Amino acid sequence: MNYKTLKSDKHATLEVTNEKLDSSISAEIKSALVDLNNQGFKNLVLDLSAVKYCDSSGLSSILVANRLCKNAQGLFVVAGLNEMVSKLITLSQLDSILKIVSNKEEASKIILS
Repeated sequence: MNYKTLKSDKHATLEVTNEKLDSSISAEIKSALVDLNNQGFKNLVLDLSAVKYCDSSGLSSILVANRLCKNAQGLFVVAGLNEMVSKLITLSQLDSILKIVSNKEEASKIILS
């Protein structure tokens, strides 16, 4: 398993534990995010603090989670981006549509407010 899940009353956090969010694990991450949404979690936090590399399939899993939360009138927050992943998100112009914070604690505060 390439992730850990933390659940609370208001949201669920999916922590990617692999250094690469690429085609080798993106389907697993997408599936986990869809499952959390199907369990009734409309607010999701994706903690990427362990991720050092992300490719287009990784970005796709991020966008799936964003769409799921938006459709459920919830909030999707990406936390813990390293410099390389942050640059990829900026180059892809996803920084304008994603809520990005520095860590999962900050993400929890946003959801709880």
